[in-house]
Amino acid sequence: MLANGIAYNRFDVSGLPPQQQLLAYWEQLGQIIELVPSREQVRQPFICINNRYEIGEFRISDTYTDQIMIERTVARISRDTVRGIGFTLFLDGEAHSTTTLARKHEHLFGGGSVLATDFEQPIRVRRQACRYITLVVPSNLLRHVFSDPEALHGRVLDPNRPATRLIVERAKTLVENFRSMSFGEGHRKLAGLVELIAAAFGEEAGLSGSKRAVGRALMFEYTRRYVRANLQECELSPESVVESLGLPRSTIYRLFEHEGGLGAYIRHLRLRAAADELVRFPSVPIKDVGYSVGFKSASDFTRAFRRAYEMTPQEMRLNDFRYPHTEQR
Repeated sequence: MLANGIAYNRFDVSGLPPQQQLLAYWEQLGQIIELVPSREQVRQPFICINNRYEIGEFRISDTYTDQIMIERTVARISRDTVRGIGFTLFLDGEAHSTTTLARKHEHLFGGGSVLATDFEQPIRVRRQACRYITLVVPSNLLRHVFSDPEALHGRVLDPNRPATRLIVERAKTLVENFRSMSFGEGHRKLAGLVELIAAAFGEEAGLSGSKRAVGRALMFEYTRRYVRANLQECELSPESVVESLGLPRSTIYRLFEHEGGLGAYIRHLRLRAAADELVRFPSVPIKDVGYSVGFKSASDFTRAFRRAYEMTPQEMRLNDFRYPHTEQR
């Protein structure tokens, strides 16, 4: 605890033997994500310097690491309680990439970008060697812009936009000056940074900034609520949603373009619900889990699940996830 009441932790692997450095970093992150290193990479020296601060409901860290790929899998998500929205501000490095369920292809971005991640959704991120700032925020603090904050998942702010540059500069100034601030000042400035980030993502998604954007935001929220309420109906489809709600087809499709389209969004919700049911109710037959979330057949459910999560529903259920210790890794 710093003298101003801000909780602080520093993590640095430089004092460890080279073959233990990456494993120590993995151990540090293992309650949240997994690393995906090669055998050769484990044997090589690895740089990780992390300074983490906790101020009220916010967690923010300033980190430098070597190149690494990390992922948060559906097996882990269905078995842990880590929730919230993470914003990663890449201060340097080029050709970072992310893969989300909706897109199923790598999206490249460089230094100065800001990546949003919903901890309730799978993601894989390949980071080049770089310094980055991570800010973790409770979802409820973003609902005034995104009524369903999971819609932020995988979105990236363009580093060339003035708002993005302002966000990055403010975040850098904050992590470099927490020691000289009071707890109240630090918390107030972090809350202001979150407001700025939420506004920038809302504008990027076309959900804030004008009267037309307000209408789009209401339409977006209305559609997502309707889909969630009718998810178990096997006849639910983009066409049935558009017809039932009487909304402009072209506008609905543009609103869900980030999710890969409205059909991909419906499939994503069904599969996430199914993954949770597979874990919560291990005695329920797999085909019944599929039917309960709107799939028309067991084969359709298994095929969609394998395509999305790279495992079958049965493998998901048998994957009794436990946090592996360094010796096991």
